[in-house]
Amino acid sequence: MKCLFAVWLLCIASLAHAADVANGQRLYGVHCIGCHGATGEGVIPNAPKFNRGDGLMRADTDLLQQIKTGRGAMPAYFGILRDAEIFDLIAYLRTLPR
Repeated sequence: MKCLFAVWLLCIASLAHAADVANGQRLYGVHCIGCHGATGEGVIPNAPKFNRGDGLMRADTDLLQQIKTGRGAMPAYFGILRDAEIFDLIAYLRTLPR
């Protein structure tokens, strides 16, 4: 029983991913800055203003799905960014000053 628990614990630990805010900032500069602006102020109509917290009061998994599927003028990033990269990006968005 202890061996089974140890294997389970090892599996869970291998799934953990600490978000990399610096990588998220880099990805934001490559993929998001054109529409959302350098400080998250939103530069095209209807783009969320991340520096005001627009759209960020949701779970990371919800934001992951929205970024993967896109919405309105925002393209889908499924197949462009891996889930871990999107979580890095979300972590960066949450650091923008309000």
